[in-house]
Amino acid sequence: MTLAIIGVNHKTAPIALRERIAISREELSKVIRALADQPGVAECMIVSTCNRVEVLAALDDPQADLPGFLNHHFGLAPDVLQPHIYQHHDQDAVRHLFRVAASLDSMVVGEPQILGQVKDAFAVARASGTVGAQLEHLLQSAFAAAKRVRTETQIGANSVSIASVAVELARKIFGSLQGRTVFLVGAGKMSELAARHLVQQGAGAILVTNRTLERAQQLAKPFDGQVIPFEDLHEAASQADIIISSTGAPHPIFRREHAQAFLHKRRNRPMFFIDIAVPRDVAPEVNKLEGMFVYDIDDLQQVAVAHMAERSREAGDAEALIAAEVERFHQRRRTVNVAPAIVALQRHAEELRQGEMRRLQPRMGTLNADQAAAVEALTRGLVNKFLHPHMQALKQAARDNDAARLDALCEAWSLPAVHDEEHPAPAGAPEPQPQPEAPATKSNVSETSAVGGK
Repeated sequence: MTLAIIGVNHKTAPIALRERIAISREELSKVIRALADQPGVAECMIVSTCNRVEVLAALDDPQADLPGFLNHHFGLAPDVLQPHIYQHHDQDAVRHLFRVAASLDSMVVGEPQILGQVKDAFAVARASGTVGAQLEHLLQSAFAAAKRVRTETQIGANSVSIASVAVELARKIFGSLQGRTVFLVGAGKMSELAARHLVQQGAGAILVTNRTLERAQQLAKPFDGQVIPFEDLHEAASQADIIISSTGAPHPIFRREHAQAFLHKRRNRPMFFIDIAVPRDVAPEVNKLEGMFVYDIDDLQQVAVAHMAERSREAGDAEALIAAEVERFHQRRRTVNVAPAIVALQRHAEELRQGEMRRLQPRMGTLNADQAAAVEALTRGLVNKFLHPHMQALKQAARDNDAARLDALCEAWSLPAVHDEEHPAPAGAPEPQPQPEAPATKSNVSETSAVGGK
């Protein structure tokens, strides 16, 4: 089984391309199931945010054409996506996912939203039936690593988010946000964060609209905001000095003709659009109008860069922690791969024990329940003590990734060969455990076993 990640993000692709392959939450489950039907794909999930679209899969066939799936699904020619796409496999894929979850690959390093977005994507994949043992283990490990980064470093201190960067831009445009009217178009988490930052900076009236009226009311209530019905969006927009838009609309909801009407009603007073939606809510040509200032998600990166120096030391500590967690994950994965060999070793010893018990039963005569239990406990205990160093030797060789030693041990003990890490045995098999020291009765002594050998 091969772990693979392919995708594009804010570092490799412009927003004009990212918005062409953005997947809404409503469509995500359908797309994941279509991906799961592709040849060679055993398990899969997709993370789609304003900054990235990534496919994560456990593959039966390492040659499975994941880029081809994206090209076909979005109707793109191969040369459109290929220059911008990245691919990671096995250990590199694990490291990439851990860094993404820990916000080390984000536009704003340390921002807290990405972990929640990855968890949401994982939940959708689970509900869609496309997650199995491989991705379950991988994602739970990624979440644990991200939690360690958040709690053991200061990378999240004085937290910076896309929303806070957007508000900083607004403050630079207007000088002061005191008394400015703000219109939140879309009532998602990002809009809520933006509203909090704006209020802290002294913004005045807050207008809120959303396709779902109830959600707009929920967002507006803590800020004493005014709810605008979505159908009145363009009529009300001219009241706003700042519009922060983050809907899931597939096409721009603010076009050039809308902006011209806004400027006319405002007598050419400037308006500031912060478009944090992908696909974009504001058509690019709006930015060409005098008095219209439009910043999209890529523009925000320029402001985010200023924060990088402040976080560089903490990011270094976080990178070291992630590297340790990646190695820990692979050690566990390699240990799981020796499970079939250990199970075979236990089975062989148990067969010997049972054979000896059957051979010796006529000489033991009739045993009462206590005597039978004592014999059972004695023989099982001897088997466990005999097997312990052998199992530890196999596990240590796996942890060390010492293929030669693993092969030698398996050959010496006539055990099945251990798969290497690039093609591991199916994950999720339970760790082999010592045989329980269960009580026996007279009637089942002949069915159980003892350490064997003449």
